[in-house]
Amino acid sequence: MAENECVFCKMVTGRIPVAKLYEDDDVLAFLDIGPISDGHTLVISKKHFEKIHDCPPELLAKIASHLGKIAKAVTEATNAQGYNVLCNNGRVAGQLVNHVHFHIIPRHSEDKLFANWPSYEYEKGKAEKIADKIKANL
Repeated sequence: MAENECVFCKMVTGRIPVAKLYEDDDVLAFLDIGPISDGHTLVISKKHFEKIHDCPPELLAKIASHLGKIAKAVTEATNAQGYNVLCNNGRVAGQLVNHVHFHIIPRHSEDKLFANWPSYEYEKGKAEKIADKIKANL
């Protein structure tokens, strides 16, 4: 997707208005327009990169350095008991906008979000095989 077509790039340039929470030269944080809880916040790179592995490490570090203070502010403002920080990469992972972004999702004990986490145990030896393949790609 070209930068001029990206909805987040349009938000960065002001062509689409957002409820800004934080902004500096590299990072923009704003309320999600399709929240799953009150205060659901997006923290994005102001430069266009599609996935987290496309984003330069220095820029990821700048984004990450703001996640804690923004999450704390969101949590306090919404009286949340906790929060999730998520970064979806690719459509199959739930990424709806092809621009690096992190979700800060305020949580309350009664919200039932992510109530059915589909975890499982590896078959004997499978974890080691997968780990070896991952390490070979680092």
